[in-house]
Amino acid sequence: MTTNTILLVEDNADDEKLTLRALKMNNILNPVVVARDGGEALDILLGAEARPFGLVLLDLRLPKVHGLTVLQRMRADPRTRLTPVVILTSSKEEADLVSGYAMGVNSYIRKPVDFHRFTEAVAKVGMYWLMLNEVPPPMSAPALAAAQP
Repeated sequence: MTTNTILLVEDNADDEKLTLRALKMNNILNPVVVARDGGEALDILLGAEARPFGLVLLDLRLPKVHGLTVLQRMRADPRTRLTPVVILTSSKEEADLVSGYAMGVNSYIRKPVDFHRFTEAVAKVGMYWLMLNEVPPPMSAPALAAAQP
């Protein structure tokens, strides 16, 4: 079972609204679940009622649990190890960029300040990750272990 649902992990209400608006303006009508802090994101992704997502848009500077910790825990869990994750952040820290890729992020995008450019960036992310990219089906721990080289 694959999913087309997006998990948006964003603590800034304005950025949340902009992202949702940008998706809608670009006819990316996939269902979106919003987590407003890292702890909530982990509950949604790894908790008792966890379900698969087609894409996670992950901010870094989050309350409760930092975005890189969310990414690290996702990559450590067989249920979310292969889920596409795009870091969408305002951080200009090179250490965040390097750490994100070292932990297995699929893409790292700095949020443009300009609304038009932000909308364009979100549209391109959605088009690529939800329409062009093929994701593997969710795998159980034994199946994932067997798939390792």
